[in-house]
Amino acid sequence: MPNFDEKKRTLSEALRASSGEVRLKKDLSHLFRSRFQPPSAKLDMRTFNEVLEVDEAAGTVDVEGMTSYAKLAEAAFAHGLLPGVVPQLKSITIGGACAGLGIEASSFRYGLTHETVEEIEVVLADGDIVVCTPTNAYSDLFFGLPNSFGTLGYALRVKAKAIPVKKFVEVEHLRYEDAGIFFRDLEAWCGRPDADFVDGVVFGPSAQYINIGRFVDEAPYVSDYTFENIYYQSIREHQRDYLTTLDYVWRWDTDWFWCSRLLYAQNPVIRRLLGRKRLNSTFYKKVIDWEPGVRLRQIRRKLFGVHHESIVQDVDVPVEHAHTFLDFFQREIGLTPVWVCPFRAFDREHRFPLFPTDPDALYINFGFWDSKFSQASFPEGHFNRLIERKLAELGGIKSLYSDSYFTAAEFWELYNKPAYDELKAKYDPNSRLSDLYRKCVLRQ
Repeated sequence: MPNFDEKKRTLSEALRASSGEVRLKKDLSHLFRSRFQPPSAKLDMRTFNEVLEVDEAAGTVDVEGMTSYAKLAEAAFAHGLLPGVVPQLKSITIGGACAGLGIEASSFRYGLTHETVEEIEVVLADGDIVVCTPTNAYSDLFFGLPNSFGTLGYALRVKAKAIPVKKFVEVEHLRYEDAGIFFRDLEAWCGRPDADFVDGVVFGPSAQYINIGRFVDEAPYVSDYTFENIYYQSIREHQRDYLTTLDYVWRWDTDWFWCSRLLYAQNPVIRRLLGRKRLNSTFYKKVIDWEPGVRLRQIRRKLFGVHHESIVQDVDVPVEHAHTFLDFFQREIGLTPVWVCPFRAFDREHRFPLFPTDPDALYINFGFWDSKFSQASFPEGHFNRLIERKLAELGGIKSLYSDSYFTAAEFWELYNKPAYDELKAKYDPNSRLSDLYRKCVLRQ
């Protein structure tokens, strides 16, 4: 197995020897937008998947960019640590989370995944490799990489903050019937020192839950949500619960939050037939992306005259507007459950120009991943456009891993065209990597 320096040298030489557009070669994508893929050089970085160092004294992990969080979390936990923010799905890579954003129930304290990064080594489209920190000559790329989705370069190595953890997590589920009180208390919990994790789930207008996680050394029992039991269903069944720390970190992965129901994997018989090894987001995503299956679903909907629109989004709204957004969503979209996750800036002095949020504000992330069906016919993207317009009205912003319908003017007003153009001209002057709008909205 070649070491990190050898892999870097080989990759750089391959890029210098190639020409034309470049895109990343991957076994699995967490993007939820169809893409037209023109002929291009495929950059194979799949071997950049090793944990280089876990430094207990410094409280950091040093890891290659294509390393999955499953592998990273296991290595760090062996030293009594975890990354400050561990995105919910095992197969998400740390490089992908840096370029495409990542969030978890610890984000009320540590921000989004990129905010825990201390140093990042990036390969540029021309084969040059640069090390970026908040204070060195490449600080503009350090702050510009988040939300760039591989259009400025790719992360080869990431050094990120890690925090000390305990063996177990105690989870408390608090029910609310009033959304206004729910968001008021959610904000209050984000200011308390006795919570290590804060998130929530909305099951309906009168059924909202705040989930408080706390590290503990001992547990009277531990629940298992990796096979027959389903975590999100347990929220309404138990006021208090205990999980091992790694099972807590991956509590959403077994059922891809609740999206396993799309494949009938919550049926006890089908669940047992699939077996524990197939109950995970990686398996579900591969099935969902299976091309013959996609065509079959499209044909079935046309035959029955059903309008179908995929609504798979994570959107971020300032906490003072969260109740207004939820009312809109329940009235106009009507999908449940909805994941709710608060976050605020880890370092209020840092500014990430391509995902401009107020560093002094608390935001509420709403995650909804489902399909809207109706007998009426609507233009393509109708319901997603309703969401985008409401976000603009409320001063919100959304992640770009899924379908977007912004006009170019709308998009660049939100995502800072002057800053992006300056970074693009400096780090990809020959446009060998895609443009952010073309990639995330035009699906090129």
